[in-house]
Amino acid sequence: MITKSISELQVQDFVQAGLTSEEAQRFDQVLKELILQRVEWSDPRELWRELVARRVLKPFYPHSLHQLVYYSVYARWDASTKGPPLYWFPSLWHAKQTNLGRIMEIYGPKLLGAAYKDPITSFNLFQKFSVEHPEVYWSIILKEISVSFIEAPKCILDASDKSKHGGTWLPGSVLNIAECCLLPRIHPKKEDGSLAIVWRDEGFDDSKVNQMTLKELRERVMMVAKVIAAEFSKGDAIAIDMQMTVTAVIIYLAIIVAGCVVVSIADSFAPKEIAVRLRVSKANCIFTQDFISRGGRKFPLYSRVIEAAACKVIVLPVLGDDIGVQLREQDQSWKDFLSSGSQHPRSNYYSPVPVYQSIESVTNILFSSGTTGEPKAIPWTQLSPIRSVADAWALIDVQVGDTFCWPTNLGWVMGPTLIYTCFLSGATLALYHGSPLGHGFGKFVQDAGVTILGTVPSLVKTWKNTNCMEGLDWTKIRTFCSTGETSNVDDDLWLSSKSYYNPIIECCGGTELASSYILGSQLQPQAFGAFSTASMTTGFVILNESGVPYPDDVACAGEVGLFPQYFGATDTLLNADHEEVYFKGMPIYKGKRLRRHGDIIKRSVGGYIIVEGRADDTMNLGGIKTSSVEIERVCDRADECILETAAISVAPAIGGPEQLVIFVVLKKGCNSDAETLKMKFSKAIQRNLNPLFKVSLVRIVQEFPRTASNKLLRRVLRDQMKRELSIQSRL
Repeated sequence: MITKSISELQVQDFVQAGLTSEEAQRFDQVLKELILQRVEWSDPRELWRELVARRVLKPFYPHSLHQLVYYSVYARWDASTKGPPLYWFPSLWHAKQTNLGRIMEIYGPKLLGAAYKDPITSFNLFQKFSVEHPEVYWSIILKEISVSFIEAPKCILDASDKSKHGGTWLPGSVLNIAECCLLPRIHPKKEDGSLAIVWRDEGFDDSKVNQMTLKELRERVMMVAKVIAAEFSKGDAIAIDMQMTVTAVIIYLAIIVAGCVVVSIADSFAPKEIAVRLRVSKANCIFTQDFISRGGRKFPLYSRVIEAAACKVIVLPVLGDDIGVQLREQDQSWKDFLSSGSQHPRSNYYSPVPVYQSIESVTNILFSSGTTGEPKAIPWTQLSPIRSVADAWALIDVQVGDTFCWPTNLGWVMGPTLIYTCFLSGATLALYHGSPLGHGFGKFVQDAGVTILGTVPSLVKTWKNTNCMEGLDWTKIRTFCSTGETSNVDDDLWLSSKSYYNPIIECCGGTELASSYILGSQLQPQAFGAFSTASMTTGFVILNESGVPYPDDVACAGEVGLFPQYFGATDTLLNADHEEVYFKGMPIYKGKRLRRHGDIIKRSVGGYIIVEGRADDTMNLGGIKTSSVEIERVCDRADECILETAAISVAPAIGGPEQLVIFVVLKKGCNSDAETLKMKFSKAIQRNLNPLFKVSLVRIVQEFPRTASNKLLRRVLRDQMKRELSIQSRL
C-alpha cells in the first residue's frame, strides 16, 4: 500500500521502483519541476492530467514506477466523497474529432438550442435528449454507418403495438445486413481497395502481416454464399464452431448473405454443450475445424463436434489445405464443399444472392446462460448489428482508418459485434490466428498498427503478470476496450500505460441487448474499472430493495431497470418465455414496465458506475456467463459422498474477475476433504461444461441457509464468502 503523497517521493523511491540511479535522478527532477510550477496542486486530478499530457511516464518504464506515481498522486483521495480517481481527460480538440463530437457540433445547437456549449460540456444533455427523442438520434446515426436499405423504413419507431414493450423499429425496411458490410460507400468512406482484414498465423511472428481488401473479401464471401445457397434453403440454421479466423468470418457473412441463419457456438465447449445448442437451434449443418491451434499445440475439435452432432459437418483444416482427421460418411471437407457448389443440381436455379429480407428476419442465433440450467437461445435480427455498431461508433469512436483487434470467438457476442463494427464503420478488422496470451499476439498488435484493442480483464492480468509484452510498442493504440468481467484497477493501469494513458472504454451489456447499456466515453473523463454513461438512447434507473427507483443524481446501489424502448434488443427467445425472463415482476416507471437485465450496479458521487454482480445466480467466469444450476448439476455427480452443492462466484476484495466457490454438504457418515473435492469438481466441470472454468475454493458445511419454502439462499453464502475474502485481504 502506497501512503506517500507525490510531493514526498524521493530519488530512492524511484530506484526501488526499478529505475537506475541516473534515470531516477532525471525523473525526480522532471517531477519536482512540474510540481513546483504550482506551489500546491489542490486537485490531484489536475496534477495527474498534467503528468499524462507531458508524457512524463513512459510506456517502457517499470510498472512499479507507474504504480508508485499514480497511487501517490491519489494517496489522499477520498472516493466515498469525491467519486473514483480519474486518469484520462478529453481535450476539446479531441472531443470535436470524435464521431459523436462531430455530430454534436452539427446538430447540437439546433436540437438543444442555447443550452448547447460543446461536446464535453453538453454530453450528458445530448445523451438525455437521445433517450427522450430516439427517432431523432437514430435518423442521424443511420446516415453515419454503412447501412443500405433496399426498401426504406416507413418510420424510425412504431409504438402503436402495446404488446411490444420495446416498440417496432424501422418497420417495413428490407436489406441484407451482411451485404452492407461488403459494399463500397462514400460515407463512411469504403473503397474496393480499402483494407478490410489484416491477420497473422501464430508461429509466423516475423512474417509480413497478411492483408485482404474489401473487394477481395466481397468476392470470397459471394463465392461461398453461392455454394451455401445451392446446398441449403432460405432460413436454414447453419452452425459455426471454429476459431475466429479469416475463413470463419467469410463463412459467417456468407451464411447471412445467402439468407440462412448462423448458429454461434464457442470452440471451447464440451460435446454436451455443443449438442444442446444444435438441438435448440435445429441446425442443419455445422462448419468446424479438424483441430484448434493455440499456443503451439493442437487440440481436437472435429471429434468433439461429431460426438454432439448427427447433422452434416463441414471440416476445415487448421493448417494447410488438407484436413488431418478421418471424416464420417455424411461429412465433407471444406475443399470438397467448395467444389461441390458448381455441381449441385440446384446450382442453375437457386435463389440469387444476396437474399434481401425484412429488418425483423433472424440472421444469427446466439446463446446466453440463464438460471434454469439450459442456455437461452437469443435470435439476432437485422436490427441487432445496427445497434452493435452504433454504440461502438458513438462511444468507442471506431472510425474509418482504424484497425480494430479484439481476441474473441463467433460463439460469443463480441465475435459478431466486432465483424459488424469494423465493416459497417469503415475500420479494418485485425485477427490473430492463435493464442492471445503471449508475445506473438502482442507483436501482431504492434506490426498490424492496431489503433483500438479490445480485451477481457483476465487476459490483461495474464499479460501483466507474465511480462510477455516487454519490448513491444503499442503506442499506436488510441483506445482500449474491456468487457466480460469486472476490471482490476491495477491491471487497467498497466494496460493504459502502454499507450501513454489512452482511455480504456469499459463496456457492459448483454447478448439479448446486442449492445452495452453502460460504457465509458471519449467525451467524458474516465476512471479505471468504471463506466461513465449509459449508451446513447438508453435510459435506466437503479432500484432499491422495494423496487422503487433512486433519484438520478443520488449515489446508490441496487438492481438496474432498463427503459423498455431499446433499439436492437430482443422481443423473443427460442426456448424460453421472453416476457417472463425480462419483464415479469419488474416495476412500472413513467407508465412503462422496466426491462430486467439482472445486474447490481453502484452509482458513485460524480455519476460513475461500478457493476457489483448479478441479481440472480448467474455467474461470470472468465467472461463467460453460466448459472449456479448448471455448475451444481455437474458437481452433485462428481463424488458419491456429496449430498448437495451450492455454487457461487465472488470477486476478490481488491477487484478483478469473479472466482468460483463451491459449498458442499456431505452425506451422513461420509468423509472427504476440500482439496480432493476441488480437484474432482474442476475435472467434472471442465469435462461437462467448459474447459476454461476453474474452481477456486471448496467449503464443506453442515447445511445450507434456506428460506421458509426451502429455497437455497445463495446470496447468504455469497455474502459470507465476501466477508471472509475481505478479512484475508486486510490481513
